[in-house]
Amino acid sequence: MPGPRPASTSARAGRGAQTSLDGLTPLVDTTFVVLDLETTGLSPDRDRITEVGAVRSRGGEVLAELRTFVDPGVPIPAAVTTITGITDADVASAPLIDAVLPTVHDFIGDAVFVAHNARFDLGFLTAAARRAGMTPLRPRVIDTATLARRLVRDEVRDVRLGTLARHFRVPSQPDHRALHDARATLHVLHALIERAGTLGATSVEDLLQLCGATGDRSHRRIGMVAGAPSTPGVYRFVAADSTVLYVGKASDLRRRLRSYFGQDTRRRTADLVAATERVEWTVTTSDLEASILEVRELQALRPRYNRRSTRLDRGTTVVLTREAFPRLSIARGAPDATTSGLGPVPRSVAELVIEAFEDVFPLRPCRPRLRREQDNPACVLKDLHRCDAVCDGTQTPTGYAAVVTQVLSAFDDPVRVLADLRDRMLTAAAADAFERAAACRERLAAVVRAYDARRTHEQLRGITLVIEQRAGTPTAPGPASPSASAIITITDGQLQQPQLGAPGDQEGSATSASSTTTTAAGTAVSREESDLLRRWLRSDGLHVLHVDGTYASPLAGGRVLFDVNAELVAAQRASRGDEVLLSGEKVRRRTGADRIDASDDRSGDDGSDAITPARDPDAT
Repeated sequence: MPGPRPASTSARAGRGAQTSLDGLTPLVDTTFVVLDLETTGLSPDRDRITEVGAVRSRGGEVLAELRTFVDPGVPIPAAVTTITGITDADVASAPLIDAVLPTVHDFIGDAVFVAHNARFDLGFLTAAARRAGMTPLRPRVIDTATLARRLVRDEVRDVRLGTLARHFRVPSQPDHRALHDARATLHVLHALIERAGTLGATSVEDLLQLCGATGDRSHRRIGMVAGAPSTPGVYRFVAADSTVLYVGKASDLRRRLRSYFGQDTRRRTADLVAATERVEWTVTTSDLEASILEVRELQALRPRYNRRSTRLDRGTTVVLTREAFPRLSIARGAPDATTSGLGPVPRSVAELVIEAFEDVFPLRPCRPRLRREQDNPACVLKDLHRCDAVCDGTQTPTGYAAVVTQVLSAFDDPVRVLADLRDRMLTAAAADAFERAAACRERLAAVVRAYDARRTHEQLRGITLVIEQRAGTPTAPGPASPSASAIITITDGQLQQPQLGAPGDQEGSATSASSTTTTAAGTAVSREESDLLRRWLRSDGLHVLHVDGTYASPLAGGRVLFDVNAELVAAQRASRGDEVLLSGEKVRRRTGADRIDASDDRSGDDGSDAITPARDPDAT
């Protein structure tokens, strides 16, 4: 009786897979391990394994085989013996599963796990590993039964292994013996791979997508993005009437676009793919250009399937009103040369900035316009000691004017505001008033963001700046791009005509930039575009080629601003780590399947990205 066969030299040589330049693993370079089990029943918890058969293959070539009986430790039911032909005498001297599992796990290794009704076989292996105190395998799984339902359900009456083997006329017919069934499953897999190739499936990732809940419906249309390049750019899903349904951007167009076809199981994505007649894309030389082109097209086209950035948001600025006794107010748009203020920021951030300044300076928080004669009635804020009551003359005009002067000075020098807010936060934390400390931290983060936005806005106002982004460094919040060096031109805080890549030769696929990708100098710039530029200017690998004007940032309080920002970033990351530990969740990267509904609702409008590190690798 054959015992467990260790992985041979040829099997070890077959481990691993060569990844292509676009991050996908070609099927011809993928190592598969096809496995089949015979058991005493159908329950992984109650029943046991009696035989293991497995075949390792790559590129259509069999690299190694494994077959062994397993002593189940329990009698084999007569009904099972009738089906499989395996008797108690056959397994009497066989090794126990505890001795076989290490060999099986080593044989599978990092290969793609293949089985017919894979849930059954993987369930028995997992249950056996847990009983033996071993770590269960977590391989990538391809179920040939599911794949057959996706590809040949109209050609066969069922997707049983025997039916598929006869349909494809494979040389090895299944007979309920582990190795024979594994060989038959391998031949069926090869036949299904040929069918999947007609739908554009060329990588193991494509097969995994086809096994998904909507894989067959969506993946049949993957040919629409067959010519997408692995470069940064903006893409559009277009309906039959030429209406743009969805606009997105990607640092790798090919990878992102392919993720929509079969990988995302949500109905919203499936509906989008079903309604799409063609997919267009515009190639850019950097992620920054792609991000800004995306924002401009969203605001110009307002696609039905996009949920964010479809309206022009110029942001808001915290300013002092022009009246006898000024107060802090929120004005639309960015500050100009005649207005001193903090912004542009989202309105929610501006409201926190006003609360922070009113904590530091005794400005009046009430809204009514007050008379110079100070004959106005005092409100309840005076009784609550939250206001010095300039309204009824308790505070003199001279004293209030001094407060206004301090606020105007604080707009330029953040030291006093940041120090006061930080002291309040630490004092509250030391007194175990954690809710009050958290509120102080939110206000402190909002103030830091407002100062940073104002300084970047003033730094870029009225100048033309030409910057080279060196290759291999981030050109927008996100991972580094492998694209070539990009030349970025910024005039008066606006990205000028991007350096677009050449359109592809696929019909109806690549396009040049539309009229929505550029803005005339002096026109309103969205706050989101300003934030993208602000974050990008902090990235590495920037080299200034030309400046028309003065490119400088104020020095007052710069070191304090940087230190407080770094402290807030560290605290934010630590709190996120604590949340992960408390919830027991794993940290994972967002995939293209999460784009619609989730990552498209970008942070910022609610002030959640008020804390921005000096280099912003965590921004989406």
